[in-house]
Amino acid sequence: MRDGAQKLQKELEEMEIVGEAGNGLVKVTVNGNQEPLKVSLDPDALKEAPDVLEDLILTAMVNAYTQSAETMRKRMEELTGNISLPGLGLG
Repeated sequence: MRDGAQKLQKELEEMEIVGEAGNGLVKVTVNGNQEPLKVSLDPDALKEAPDVLEDLILTAMVNAYTQSAETMRKRMEELTGNISLPGLGLG
């Protein structure tokens, strides 16, 4: 199981998961560990009011985080055979 966990950790670190908002005006990329990697703004996004742009960025961040957390959860379940592991929020 240890080898599987190390392999999974490396896989999660190398993943790039993109969360979007505003039909792609804002994109936030995180890895499988929910670590931010980059933010991309379409030039049209800069035409938005500051509060709208802030909301778009936040929405894209939440979207990326949610996708990453779900990916991590699924991969952990695959690794552990769906057993409940206390403290990981997986069971």
